[in-house]
Amino acid sequence: MVATVLKLRYRALFNTLARRPWQLVGFIFGVLWGFGILVSVVAGIVSLSLFGSLEASAGVSIIAGSALVLGWIVGPIVVAGMDTSIDARRLAPFPFTRRQTMLALAGTGATGIPGIVTTLVALTSVILWARWPLAALAGLAAALVGVGICVVASRLVAELSEGVGGNRRWRELIGTVVLVVAMLAGPIITGVLSLLDGGDGSLGERLGAAAAVLPWTPLGAAWGVAPALAAGDGLIALARAAIALASLSVLWWGWSRAVGGATASPPRPSSRQVAAGRLGLFGVMPTGGVGATWARSLSAWLRDPRYLRQLLVVPIFPILFAFVSGVDGFLFAASPVLVAFVLAIAGYSDVSYDGSAYATVLATGVRGRDDRLGRLLGSACVGIPLVVVLSVVTSVAGGDAARLPLVLGAALGVLLTGYGVAAVTSAMIITPVAAPGDSPFKSVPGQTFVGGLLVFVVWAVIAVLSVPVLILATTGMVQGVGSWGWATLATGLVVGGGVAALGVVIGGRTFDRSGPELLERIRALPS
Repeated sequence: MVATVLKLRYRALFNTLARRPWQLVGFIFGVLWGFGILVSVVAGIVSLSLFGSLEASAGVSIIAGSALVLGWIVGPIVVAGMDTSIDARRLAPFPFTRRQTMLALAGTGATGIPGIVTTLVALTSVILWARWPLAALAGLAAALVGVGICVVASRLVAELSEGVGGNRRWRELIGTVVLVVAMLAGPIITGVLSLLDGGDGSLGERLGAAAAVLPWTPLGAAWGVAPALAAGDGLIALARAAIALASLSVLWWGWSRAVGGATASPPRPSSRQVAAGRLGLFGVMPTGGVGATWARSLSAWLRDPRYLRQLLVVPIFPILFAFVSGVDGFLFAASPVLVAFVLAIAGYSDVSYDGSAYATVLATGVRGRDDRLGRLLGSACVGIPLVVVLSVVTSVAGGDAARLPLVLGAALGVLLTGYGVAAVTSAMIITPVAAPGDSPFKSVPGQTFVGGLLVFVVWAVIAVLSVPVLILATTGMVQGVGSWGWATLATGLVVGGGVAALGVVIGGRTFDRSGPELLERIRALPS
Protein backbone atom coordinates (compact mmCIF):
# COMPACT_ATOMS: atom_id res chain seq x y z
CA MET A 1 0.00 0.00 0.00
CA VAL A 2 2.81 2.40 0.85
CA ALA A 3 4.52 1.69 -2.48
CA THR A 4 1.23 2.29 -4.29
CA VAL A 5 0.83 5.70 -2.63
CA LEU A 6 4.35 6.70 -3.67
CA LYS A 7 3.70 5.59 -7.26
CA LEU A 8 0.50 7.62 -7.39
CA ARG A 9 2.25 10.65 -5.92
CA TYR A 10 4.96 10.61 -8.60
CA ARG A 11 2.50 9.88 -11.37
CA ALA A 12 0.53 12.96 -10.33
CA LEU A 13 3.77 14.98 -10.18
CA PHE A 14 4.87 13.93 -13.66
CA ASN A 15 1.41 14.66 -15.09
CA THR A 16 1.49 18.13 -13.54
CA LEU A 17 4.95 18.87 -14.91
CA ALA A 18 3.92 17.66 -18.37
CA ARG A 19 0.93 20.05 -18.41
CA ARG A 20 2.75 23.08 -16.95
CA PRO A 21 6.05 23.89 -18.71
CA TRP A 22 7.06 26.66 -16.32
CA GLN A 23 6.49 24.40 -13.35
CA LEU A 24 8.75 21.89 -15.08
CA VAL A 25 11.39 24.61 -15.41
CA GLY A 26 11.11 25.31 -11.69
CA PHE A 27 11.41 21.59 -10.92
CA ILE A 28 14.55 21.34 -13.06
CA PHE A 29 16.05 24.33 -11.25
CA GLY A 30 15.22 22.60 -7.95
CA VAL A 31 16.99 19.42 -9.08
CA LEU A 32 20.04 21.40 -10.21
CA TRP A 33 20.06 23.34 -6.94
CA GLY A 34 19.92 20.11 -4.94
CA PHE A 35 22.67 18.55 -7.05
CA GLY A 36 24.86 21.61 -6.59
CA ILE A 37 24.37 21.54 -2.83
CA LEU A 38 25.16 17.82 -2.76
CA VAL A 39 28.38 18.18 -4.78
CA SER A 40 29.57 21.11 -2.67
CA VAL A 41 28.90 19.35 0.63
CA VAL A 42 30.52 16.08 -0.50
CA ALA A 43 33.61 17.98 -1.65
CA GLY A 44 33.80 19.74 1.73
CA ILE A 45 33.37 16.46 3.63
CA VAL A 46 36.12 14.75 1.64
CA SER A 47 38.49 17.69 2.17
CA LEU A 48 37.76 17.80 5.88
CA SER A 49 38.29 14.05 6.25
CA LEU A 50 41.70 14.31 4.58
CA PHE A 51 43.07 17.47 6.13
CA GLY A 52 40.93 18.30 9.16
CA SER A 53 41.38 17.35 12.79
CA LEU A 54 38.99 15.25 14.85
CA GLU A 55 37.82 18.34 16.72
CA ALA A 56 37.06 20.20 13.47
CA SER A 57 35.23 17.19 12.00
CA ALA A 58 33.16 16.81 15.16
CA GLY A 59 32.20 20.49 15.24
CA VAL A 60 31.19 20.56 11.57
CA SER A 61 29.20 17.32 11.88
CA ILE A 62 27.27 18.46 14.94
CA ILE A 63 26.56 22.05 13.90
CA ALA A 64 25.72 21.20 10.27
CA GLY A 65 23.53 18.28 11.33
CA SER A 66 21.64 20.43 13.84
CA ALA A 67 21.16 23.13 11.22
CA LEU A 68 19.84 20.45 8.86
CA VAL A 69 17.15 19.38 11.34
CA LEU A 70 16.20 23.01 12.00
CA GLY A 71 16.12 23.65 8.26
CA TRP A 72 13.63 20.83 7.74
CA ILE A 73 11.31 22.56 10.19
CA VAL A 74 11.80 26.17 9.10
CA GLY A 75 12.78 25.70 5.44
CA PRO A 76 9.32 24.87 4.04
CA ILE A 77 8.00 28.11 5.54
CA VAL A 78 10.74 30.32 4.18
CA VAL A 79 11.15 28.75 0.75
CA ALA A 80 8.04 27.34 -0.85
CA GLY A 81 5.80 25.55 1.59
CA MET A 82 5.53 21.87 2.36
CA ASP A 83 4.21 19.51 -0.30
CA THR A 84 0.84 18.36 0.99
CA SER A 85 -0.43 16.78 -2.21
CA ILE A 86 -0.44 13.61 -0.10
CA ASP A 87 -1.55 14.12 3.51
CA ALA A 88 -3.44 12.27 6.23
CA ARG A 89 -6.80 13.76 5.29
CA ARG A 90 -6.50 12.71 1.65
CA LEU A 91 -5.61 9.16 2.70
CA ALA A 92 -8.33 8.92 5.36
CA PRO A 93 -11.03 7.44 3.04
CA PHE A 94 -8.76 4.53 2.08
CA PRO A 95 -8.38 1.32 4.14
CA PHE A 96 -4.96 2.23 5.56
CA THR A 97 -3.93 1.65 9.12
CA ARG A 98 -2.48 4.64 10.92
CA ARG A 99 0.98 3.11 10.65
CA GLN A 100 0.63 2.63 6.90
CA THR A 101 -0.57 6.20 6.52
CA MET A 102 2.42 7.52 8.45
CA LEU A 103 4.88 5.37 6.51
CA ALA A 104 3.38 6.63 3.24
CA LEU A 105 3.67 10.26 4.38
CA ALA A 106 7.22 9.73 5.63
CA GLY A 107 8.07 8.09 2.31
CA THR A 108 6.79 11.05 0.32
CA GLY A 109 8.86 13.37 2.50
CA ALA A 110 12.03 11.31 2.23
CA THR A 111 11.81 10.76 -1.54
CA GLY A 112 11.36 14.37 -2.59
CA ILE A 113 14.33 16.47 -3.73
CA PRO A 114 15.13 17.76 -0.20
CA GLY A 115 14.73 14.26 1.25
CA ILE A 116 17.02 12.61 -1.28
CA VAL A 117 19.67 15.32 -0.91
CA THR A 118 19.46 15.13 2.89
CA THR A 119 19.81 11.34 2.89
CA LEU A 120 22.80 11.37 0.54
CA VAL A 121 24.53 14.12 2.52
CA ALA A 122 23.89 12.30 5.81
CA LEU A 123 25.28 9.01 4.46
CA THR A 124 28.26 10.76 2.88
CA SER A 125 29.15 12.32 6.24
CA VAL A 126 30.36 8.85 7.28
CA ILE A 127 33.50 9.61 5.26
CA LEU A 128 34.56 11.92 8.11
CA TRP A 129 35.03 8.87 10.33
CA ALA A 130 36.76 6.59 7.83
CA ARG A 131 39.86 6.49 10.08
CA TRP A 132 37.73 5.06 12.91
CA PRO A 133 35.79 2.01 11.60
CA LEU A 134 33.56 1.63 14.65
CA ALA A 135 32.67 5.33 14.57
CA ALA A 136 31.93 5.10 10.83
CA LEU A 137 29.62 2.11 11.33
CA ALA A 138 27.76 3.81 14.18
CA GLY A 139 27.71 7.06 12.24
CA LEU A 140 25.92 5.32 9.36
CA ALA A 141 23.10 4.15 11.64
CA ALA A 142 22.98 7.49 13.48
CA ALA A 143 22.76 9.36 10.15
CA LEU A 144 19.66 7.37 9.21
CA VAL A 145 18.15 8.21 12.59
CA GLY A 146 18.99 11.87 11.97
CA VAL A 147 17.23 11.79 8.59
CA GLY A 148 14.23 10.17 10.27
CA ILE A 149 14.14 12.99 12.84
CA CYS A 150 14.21 15.56 10.00
CA VAL A 151 11.29 13.98 8.12
CA VAL A 152 9.12 13.15 11.13
CA ALA A 153 9.69 16.54 12.79
CA SER A 154 8.68 18.40 9.63
CA ARG A 155 5.57 16.26 9.24
CA LEU A 156 4.61 16.74 12.87
CA VAL A 157 4.96 20.52 12.64
CA ALA A 158 2.91 20.55 9.44
CA GLU A 159 0.19 18.44 11.07
CA LEU A 160 0.12 20.70 14.12
CA SER A 161 -0.26 23.69 11.84
CA GLU A 162 -3.44 22.09 10.54
CA GLY A 163 -4.88 22.04 14.06
CA VAL A 164 -5.08 18.23 14.36
CA GLY A 165 -8.62 18.07 13.08
CA GLY A 166 -10.12 21.06 14.89
CA ASN A 167 -12.32 23.68 13.34
CA ARG A 168 -10.97 26.26 10.96
CA ARG A 169 -10.30 28.98 13.55
CA TRP A 170 -8.40 26.53 15.73
CA ARG A 171 -6.30 25.36 12.77
CA GLU A 172 -5.51 28.96 11.90
CA LEU A 173 -4.46 29.75 15.47
CA ILE A 174 -2.28 26.65 15.79
CA GLY A 175 -0.73 27.29 12.36
CA THR A 176 0.17 30.86 13.27
CA VAL A 177 1.69 29.88 16.63
CA VAL A 178 3.76 27.12 15.04
CA LEU A 179 4.89 29.53 12.33
CA VAL A 180 6.06 32.13 14.86
CA VAL A 181 7.92 29.58 17.00
CA ALA A 182 9.61 28.03 13.96
CA MET A 183 10.72 31.40 12.56
CA LEU A 184 12.12 32.51 15.92
CA ALA A 185 13.84 29.18 16.63
CA GLY A 186 17.14 30.32 15.11
CA PRO A 187 17.43 33.61 17.06
CA ILE A 188 16.36 31.87 20.28
CA ILE A 189 19.02 29.18 19.93
CA THR A 190 21.65 31.78 19.00
CA GLY A 191 20.76 33.87 22.04
CA VAL A 192 20.88 30.89 24.40
CA LEU A 193 24.28 29.81 23.10
CA SER A 194 25.53 33.37 23.40
CA LEU A 195 24.47 33.43 27.05
CA LEU A 196 26.13 30.09 27.69
CA ASP A 197 29.33 31.47 26.21
CA GLY A 198 29.18 34.62 28.31
CA GLY A 199 27.86 36.77 25.49
CA ASP A 200 31.26 38.29 24.55
CA GLY A 201 33.13 35.44 22.85
CA SER A 202 34.32 35.30 19.25
CA LEU A 203 32.46 33.46 16.51
CA GLY A 204 34.79 30.47 16.86
CA GLU A 205 34.18 30.28 20.60
CA ARG A 206 30.42 30.47 20.10
CA LEU A 207 30.54 27.68 17.53
CA GLY A 208 32.60 25.64 19.96
CA ALA A 209 29.98 26.22 22.67
CA ALA A 210 27.27 25.19 20.21
CA ALA A 211 29.14 22.00 19.32
CA ALA A 212 29.36 21.15 23.03
CA VAL A 213 25.67 21.77 23.79
CA LEU A 214 23.81 20.62 20.68
CA PRO A 215 24.71 16.88 20.92
CA TRP A 216 22.64 16.74 24.11
CA THR A 217 19.56 18.09 22.35
CA PRO A 218 17.20 16.45 19.84
CA LEU A 219 18.71 18.69 17.13
CA GLY A 220 22.24 17.34 17.35
CA ALA A 221 22.14 14.07 19.29
CA ALA A 222 22.26 11.81 16.23
CA TRP A 223 25.16 13.77 14.74
CA GLY A 224 27.19 13.57 17.97
CA VAL A 225 27.37 9.76 18.18
CA ALA A 226 30.19 9.18 15.69
CA PRO A 227 32.41 12.03 17.01
CA ALA A 228 32.15 10.64 20.54
CA LEU A 229 33.17 7.13 19.41
CA ALA A 230 36.02 8.55 17.34
CA ALA A 231 37.26 10.31 20.48
CA GLY A 232 37.01 7.07 22.47
CA ASP A 233 34.03 8.13 24.63
CA GLY A 234 31.78 5.10 24.32
CA LEU A 235 29.45 6.00 27.18
CA ILE A 236 28.89 9.50 25.81
CA ALA A 237 28.18 8.04 22.37
CA LEU A 238 25.67 5.61 23.91
CA ALA A 239 23.95 8.44 25.81
CA ARG A 240 23.66 10.56 22.67
CA ALA A 241 22.32 7.61 20.69
CA ALA A 242 19.68 7.10 23.39
CA ILE A 243 18.69 10.79 23.17
CA ALA A 244 18.41 10.55 19.38
CA LEU A 245 16.28 7.40 19.47
CA ALA A 246 14.11 8.82 22.25
CA SER A 247 13.63 12.03 20.25
CA LEU A 248 12.59 10.08 17.17
CA SER A 249 10.21 7.96 19.24
CA VAL A 250 8.59 10.99 20.89
CA LEU A 251 8.23 12.74 17.52
CA TRP A 252 6.70 9.60 15.99
CA TRP A 253 4.29 9.25 18.92
CA GLY A 254 3.26 12.90 18.68
CA TRP A 255 2.81 12.64 14.94
CA SER A 256 0.76 9.46 15.39
CA ARG A 257 -1.59 11.28 17.75
CA ALA A 258 -1.83 14.20 15.35
CA VAL A 259 -2.59 11.94 12.37
CA GLY A 260 -5.18 10.07 14.44
CA GLY A 261 -6.88 13.33 15.38
CA ALA A 262 -6.80 14.58 11.79
CA THR A 263 -8.35 11.45 10.29
CA ALA A 264 -10.84 10.74 13.09
CA SER A 265 -12.08 14.32 13.44
CA PRO A 266 -12.34 16.00 10.04
CA PRO A 267 -12.42 19.81 9.99
CA ARG A 268 -15.74 21.19 11.16
CA PRO A 269 -17.29 24.25 9.57
CA SER A 270 -17.63 27.29 11.74
CA SER A 271 -21.11 27.68 13.27
CA ARG A 272 -20.67 31.36 14.05
CA GLN A 273 -23.50 33.49 12.73
CA VAL A 274 -23.82 37.22 12.49
CA ALA A 275 -27.01 38.72 13.82
CA ALA A 276 -29.27 40.34 11.25
CA GLY A 277 -28.78 44.04 10.84
CA ARG A 278 -25.18 44.09 12.07
CA LEU A 279 -23.00 45.30 9.22
CA GLY A 280 -19.71 45.55 11.09
CA LEU A 281 -17.28 47.88 9.33
CA PHE A 282 -19.71 48.25 6.43
CA GLY A 283 -21.99 50.16 8.76
CA VAL A 284 -19.17 52.50 9.84
CA MET A 285 -17.33 53.29 6.62
CA PRO A 286 -18.65 55.77 4.04
CA THR A 287 -21.08 54.47 1.45
CA GLY A 288 -20.18 54.04 -2.20
CA GLY A 289 -17.51 52.06 -4.00
CA VAL A 290 -14.56 53.44 -2.01
CA GLY A 291 -16.23 52.97 1.39
CA ALA A 292 -17.46 49.43 0.70
CA THR A 293 -14.11 48.31 -0.69
CA TRP A 294 -12.33 49.98 2.23
CA ALA A 295 -14.53 48.13 4.73
CA ARG A 296 -14.04 44.80 2.97
CA SER A 297 -10.27 45.25 2.73
CA LEU A 298 -9.92 46.28 6.38
CA SER A 299 -12.11 43.35 7.46
CA ALA A 300 -9.77 41.00 5.62
CA TRP A 301 -6.72 42.53 7.32
CA LEU A 302 -8.31 42.13 10.74
CA ARG A 303 -9.81 38.65 10.31
CA ASP A 304 -8.24 36.70 7.42
CA PRO A 305 -5.18 34.73 8.69
CA ARG A 306 -3.61 34.95 5.24
CA TYR A 307 -3.29 38.69 5.76
CA LEU A 308 -2.58 38.49 9.47
CA ARG A 309 0.36 36.13 8.90
CA GLN A 310 2.00 38.81 6.78
CA LEU A 311 2.07 40.98 9.90
CA LEU A 312 4.34 38.48 11.67
CA VAL A 313 7.35 40.33 10.24
CA VAL A 314 6.47 43.33 12.44
CA PRO A 315 7.73 41.76 15.71
CA ILE A 316 9.99 39.12 14.14
CA PHE A 317 12.37 41.47 12.30
CA PRO A 318 13.33 43.63 15.29
CA ILE A 319 13.58 40.58 17.58
CA LEU A 320 15.79 38.80 15.05
CA PHE A 321 18.07 41.80 14.59
CA ALA A 322 18.22 42.42 18.33
CA PHE A 323 19.64 38.90 18.74
CA VAL A 324 22.03 39.28 15.80
CA SER A 325 23.44 42.80 16.27
CA GLY A 326 21.95 44.12 19.54
CA VAL A 327 19.51 46.97 20.04
CA ASP A 328 22.22 49.51 19.25
CA GLY A 329 23.09 47.94 15.87
CA PHE A 330 22.27 49.24 12.41
CA LEU A 331 19.98 46.33 11.52
CA PHE A 332 17.80 46.89 14.57
CA ALA A 333 17.57 50.61 13.77
CA ALA A 334 16.65 49.85 10.14
CA SER A 335 14.11 47.13 10.97
CA PRO A 336 11.07 49.48 10.52
CA VAL A 337 12.22 50.18 6.95
CA LEU A 338 12.60 46.47 6.23
CA VAL A 339 9.18 45.76 7.76
CA ALA A 340 7.69 48.48 5.56
CA PHE A 341 9.39 46.94 2.54
CA VAL A 342 7.77 43.58 3.27
CA LEU A 343 4.32 45.00 4.11
CA ALA A 344 4.45 47.18 0.98
CA ILE A 345 3.90 44.17 -1.23
CA ALA A 346 0.90 42.91 0.74
CA GLY A 347 -1.56 44.29 -1.82
CA TYR A 348 0.21 42.45 -4.63
CA SER A 349 -2.10 39.43 -4.10
CA ASP A 350 -5.31 41.29 -3.23
CA VAL A 351 -7.31 40.18 -6.26
CA SER A 352 -5.84 36.68 -6.04
CA TYR A 353 -7.01 36.42 -2.42
CA ASP A 354 -10.53 37.36 -3.54
CA GLY A 355 -10.74 34.11 -5.48
CA SER A 356 -14.15 33.34 -6.95
CA ALA A 357 -15.62 36.16 -4.85
CA TYR A 358 -13.97 38.55 -7.28
CA ALA A 359 -16.95 37.89 -9.57
CA THR A 360 -19.10 39.78 -7.05
CA VAL A 361 -16.74 42.76 -7.26
CA LEU A 362 -17.19 42.88 -11.02
CA ALA A 363 -20.96 42.40 -10.72
CA THR A 364 -21.28 45.52 -8.54
CA GLY A 365 -19.78 47.64 -11.30
CA VAL A 366 -17.40 49.44 -8.93
CA ARG A 367 -15.01 51.81 -10.72
CA GLY A 368 -11.40 50.78 -10.89
CA ARG A 369 -10.18 53.94 -9.17
CA ASP A 370 -12.61 53.38 -6.29
CA ASP A 371 -11.53 49.75 -5.92
CA ARG A 372 -7.83 50.66 -5.90
CA LEU A 373 -8.30 53.47 -3.38
CA GLY A 374 -10.49 51.36 -1.10
CA ARG A 375 -7.96 48.51 -1.00
CA LEU A 376 -5.12 50.96 -0.40
CA LEU A 377 -6.95 52.59 2.50
CA GLY A 378 -7.69 49.20 4.05
CA SER A 379 -4.01 48.25 3.95
CA ALA A 380 -2.91 51.67 5.17
CA CYS A 381 -5.21 51.54 8.21
CA VAL A 382 -3.16 48.58 9.43
CA GLY A 383 0.28 49.16 7.94
CA ILE A 384 0.85 52.83 8.76
CA PRO A 385 0.06 52.60 12.52
CA LEU A 386 2.24 49.50 12.86
CA VAL A 387 5.18 51.14 11.09
CA VAL A 388 4.83 54.30 13.20
CA VAL A 389 4.71 52.34 16.47
CA LEU A 390 7.65 50.15 15.45
CA SER A 391 9.72 53.21 14.48
CA VAL A 392 9.06 54.81 17.86
CA VAL A 393 9.81 51.62 19.82
CA THR A 394 13.07 50.80 18.00
CA SER A 395 14.32 54.41 18.22
CA VAL A 396 13.65 54.62 21.94
CA ALA A 397 14.93 51.09 22.67
CA GLY A 398 18.09 51.84 20.70
CA GLY A 399 18.76 54.89 22.86
CA ASP A 400 18.65 57.37 19.97
CA ALA A 401 15.23 58.99 19.82
CA ALA A 402 16.64 61.76 17.62
CA ARG A 403 16.73 59.39 14.65
CA LEU A 404 12.94 58.88 14.79
CA PRO A 405 12.10 61.36 11.96
CA LEU A 406 14.72 59.76 9.73
CA VAL A 407 13.58 56.16 10.32
CA LEU A 408 9.92 57.11 10.17
CA GLY A 409 10.36 59.05 6.92
CA ALA A 410 12.20 56.18 5.24
CA ALA A 411 9.69 53.58 6.45
CA LEU A 412 6.60 55.58 5.45
CA GLY A 413 8.15 56.49 2.11
CA VAL A 414 8.81 52.83 1.27
CA LEU A 415 5.40 51.74 2.56
CA LEU A 416 3.38 54.33 0.60
CA THR A 417 5.46 53.72 -2.51
CA GLY A 418 4.76 50.01 -2.22
CA TYR A 419 1.04 50.66 -1.88
CA GLY A 420 1.11 52.65 -5.11
CA VAL A 421 3.02 49.94 -6.97
CA ALA A 422 0.72 47.21 -5.63
CA ALA A 423 -2.33 49.20 -6.75
CA VAL A 424 -1.09 48.75 -10.33
CA THR A 425 0.44 45.28 -10.22
CA SER A 426 -2.50 43.63 -8.44
CA ALA A 427 -4.67 44.69 -11.36
CA MET A 428 -2.29 42.95 -13.76
CA ILE A 429 -1.00 39.82 -12.01
CA ILE A 430 -2.87 36.77 -10.73
CA THR A 431 -0.88 34.30 -8.66
CA PRO A 432 -1.86 31.06 -6.89
CA VAL A 433 -2.42 31.75 -3.19
CA ALA A 434 -3.37 29.69 -0.17
CA ALA A 435 -7.05 29.03 0.39
CA PRO A 436 -8.73 30.37 3.55
CA GLY A 437 -7.75 28.21 6.53
CA ASP A 438 -4.87 26.46 4.75
CA SER A 439 -1.70 25.61 6.62
CA PRO A 440 1.15 28.12 6.23
CA PHE A 441 3.37 25.12 5.44
CA LYS A 442 1.29 24.01 2.48
CA SER A 443 2.59 24.46 -1.04
CA VAL A 444 0.04 26.09 -3.31
CA PRO A 445 -0.97 24.23 -6.50
CA GLY A 446 0.03 26.10 -9.63
CA GLN A 447 3.06 27.89 -8.19
CA THR A 448 5.80 28.26 -10.79
CA PHE A 449 9.39 29.43 -10.88
CA VAL A 450 8.50 32.48 -12.98
CA GLY A 451 5.56 33.34 -10.71
CA GLY A 452 7.91 33.39 -7.74
CA LEU A 453 10.27 35.74 -9.56
CA LEU A 454 7.47 38.24 -10.17
CA VAL A 455 7.44 39.05 -6.45
CA PHE A 456 11.07 40.13 -6.65
CA VAL A 457 10.36 42.17 -9.77
CA VAL A 458 7.67 44.09 -7.87
CA TRP A 459 10.05 44.55 -4.94
CA ALA A 460 12.69 45.87 -7.34
CA VAL A 461 10.26 48.47 -8.69
CA ILE A 462 9.43 49.59 -5.13
CA ALA A 463 13.13 49.85 -4.30
CA VAL A 464 13.89 51.93 -7.39
CA LEU A 465 11.03 54.36 -6.76
CA SER A 466 12.10 54.66 -3.11
CA VAL A 467 15.70 55.59 -3.96
CA PRO A 468 15.35 59.34 -3.13
CA VAL A 469 14.10 58.57 0.36
CA LEU A 470 16.62 55.80 0.98
CA ILE A 471 19.53 58.00 -0.13
CA LEU A 472 18.54 60.72 2.34
CA ALA A 473 18.06 58.18 5.14
CA THR A 474 21.42 56.51 4.47
CA THR A 475 23.19 59.88 4.37
CA GLY A 476 21.61 60.83 7.69
CA MET A 477 22.69 57.54 9.31
CA VAL A 478 26.29 58.02 8.10
CA GLN A 479 26.76 61.77 8.72
CA GLY A 480 24.53 62.13 11.74
CA VAL A 481 20.80 62.72 11.87
CA GLY A 482 20.60 66.48 12.29
CA SER A 483 18.42 68.11 9.65
CA TRP A 484 18.59 64.96 7.53
CA GLY A 485 15.86 63.41 9.66
CA TRP A 486 13.22 66.00 8.89
CA ALA A 487 14.28 66.13 5.23
CA THR A 488 13.83 62.36 5.02
CA LEU A 489 10.42 62.54 6.69
CA ALA A 490 9.18 65.27 4.32
CA THR A 491 10.59 63.52 1.25
CA GLY A 492 9.14 60.20 2.29
CA LEU A 493 5.64 61.62 2.68
CA VAL A 494 5.82 63.58 -0.60
CA VAL A 495 7.40 60.83 -2.73
CA GLY A 496 5.41 58.00 -1.14
CA GLY A 497 2.14 59.90 -1.23
CA GLY A 498 2.73 60.89 -4.87
CA VAL A 499 3.47 57.33 -5.97
CA ALA A 500 0.42 56.07 -4.05
CA ALA A 501 -1.87 58.62 -5.72
CA LEU A 502 -0.42 57.89 -9.15
CA GLY A 503 -0.75 54.16 -8.53
CA VAL A 504 -4.45 54.55 -7.72
CA VAL A 505 -5.05 56.40 -11.00
CA ILE A 506 -3.03 54.06 -13.23
CA GLY A 507 -4.17 50.96 -11.36
CA GLY A 508 -7.78 52.07 -11.62
CA ARG A 509 -7.56 52.40 -15.41
CA THR A 510 -5.81 49.03 -15.63
CA PHE A 511 -8.49 47.47 -13.42
CA ASP A 512 -11.28 48.81 -15.65
CA ARG A 513 -9.66 47.27 -18.72
CA SER A 514 -8.52 43.93 -17.26
CA GLY A 515 -11.34 43.09 -14.81
CA PRO A 516 -13.02 40.28 -16.82
CA GLU A 517 -9.65 38.88 -17.87
CA LEU A 518 -8.55 38.69 -14.22
CA LEU A 519 -11.68 36.69 -13.38
CA GLU A 520 -10.95 34.20 -16.15
CA ARG A 521 -7.40 33.76 -14.91
CA ILE A 522 -8.63 33.23 -11.35
CA ARG A 523 -11.02 30.52 -12.54
CA ALA A 524 -8.19 28.86 -14.47
CA LEU A 525 -6.05 28.43 -11.34
CA PRO A 526 -5.74 24.81 -10.10
CA SER A 527 -7.66 24.07 -6.90
